[in-house]
Amino acid sequence: MWPSRPDAHPMSETETPPITFDDFGLAEPIRRAVAELGYREPTPIQAQAIPVVMTGKDVMGAAQTGTGKTAGFALPIIHRLLPLASSSASPARHPVRALMLAPTRELADQIYQNVAAYAKHTPLRCAVVFGGVDMKPQTAALRNGCELLVATPGRLLDHVEQRTTNLSQVQILVLDEADRMLDMGFLPDIQRIINLLSKDRQNLMFSATFSGEIRKLAESFLKNPQLIEVARRNALAENIAQSVYRVPSVEHKRAAVAKIVRDNALTQVIVFSNTKIGCGRLARELEKDGLNSAAIHGDKTQQERLKTLEDFKAGKIVVLVATDVAARGLDIAELPAVINYDLPYSPEDYVHRIGRTGRAGASGMAISLMTGSNDERLLADIEKLVKSKLPVEDMAVDAAPRGMRREGRSERPERSERPARSEGAEVPEAGGVAQAAPRTEGTESGARPERAPRAERPERDAERPRRSRERDEDRSARSRPSVAPAPRVYDDPFFSRPYEPGVDAASTPVQAGEPAAAGAAAARPAPRRGARPVAALLGGGSKKA
Repeated sequence: MWPSRPDAHPMSETETPPITFDDFGLAEPIRRAVAELGYREPTPIQAQAIPVVMTGKDVMGAAQTGTGKTAGFALPIIHRLLPLASSSASPARHPVRALMLAPTRELADQIYQNVAAYAKHTPLRCAVVFGGVDMKPQTAALRNGCELLVATPGRLLDHVEQRTTNLSQVQILVLDEADRMLDMGFLPDIQRIINLLSKDRQNLMFSATFSGEIRKLAESFLKNPQLIEVARRNALAENIAQSVYRVPSVEHKRAAVAKIVRDNALTQVIVFSNTKIGCGRLARELEKDGLNSAAIHGDKTQQERLKTLEDFKAGKIVVLVATDVAARGLDIAELPAVINYDLPYSPEDYVHRIGRTGRAGASGMAISLMTGSNDERLLADIEKLVKSKLPVEDMAVDAAPRGMRREGRSERPERSERPARSEGAEVPEAGGVAQAAPRTEGTESGARPERAPRAERPERDAERPRRSRERDEDRSARSRPSVAPAPRVYDDPFFSRPYEPGVDAASTPVQAGEPAAAGAAAARPAPRRGARPVAALLGGGSKKA
């Protein structure tokens, strides 16, 4: 769907760009802010994007990171919104009119800092929202009103659900580093946000790489875009010197990083790792080797990440070990070098990584380390994407420097690396006294000698059977199931005798051999109470004389 209109042709770098920012016709407050920032001549992306954005056309920009594309879309956006700016203090007078989406917190904050600097002499208000921090200050800024809003997709949707912002009056939508947004899985969020916006708006999308997914996304919301290219698609900046070094093992990769930093006297360098665990481990090991290092990855809090970036920019940290997501959008002025400790799994990430150096036309150095066949395949994918063959050399490095440890779950050496027992090795004897174990004759070198027989302990062994029996008895007693005791049975001769019919004492003969008193007591019937007349019970009856 690339440019179909006759006037929507790709612009080339051969066209003569304006000499200064005054030639664009920007408003005076914008020109003043640009002059205060020290901008003199526009970069190629700025020279081509600013005039097109000022006309209100949709733009598809193919630009590497560090080419100055933020000013390429921010300056004309501010210029277009100036007629709608209001000096009123009412938040209703400052609705969101330009929405700029970025994939990461760092990039969103960087865009916000630039936009705020460009608009500082205008009545336009700016705000930024991203995850990882408290929402209350962001909510207050949104309720105060802002025409220029920079956001990450996830946090923006959080504010939309809480109704702290309204996107119905957005006139300009910007997707910066759209390829990275798709890699991070933001496509559903982007589609939800687009559905909340007005159909009559200007769309700007910038990407460093062009894949099938990027083209599909562009077709879904861009209308006859103007394609702007300042370099060949997926190409690498020519001002970045690239090299690849092959090292024997992971331990040598760590030593190679320290060697590169020291040999080139680097005061700032970003080292990329594929995993958060590896990122933190490498930073700790480099710190032990005497290099001021720190790690930045997704498990760090936003405050920790911002503090680390401030220290790195201030020169307090020499080596910044980072993952792809954490380093996305970092803008370090005149960063001299980047090192790929791990080759990226995605070839597009290689383009983004080395784009951290050589920004704004400055020279830079990108060094990659590789170890095995898997890295060979990753390098082949990178060369296929950039359509260039990268030189590979072998790097001779010593073992891991002082402080470096083996990578893995255990720091103990493998069994094959442990020293074998030699002559004179001490073995504990009974009683805790160590003696030298004699070497068995005939034992081959490297074979394990036979162990000396263990001494007996008579005083303890003699007492062990009795203790064992007591322990077993106690254990068996505890292991028996607990049963409730049977109820106690009382032996009462009256209840235990068989039933005998009642007879008169006179007619019951006394058995021979029994005592007469006992027979008489057994035959005597129980006394009976006299019968009372019924009339007495009813209150009548005869009276006594």
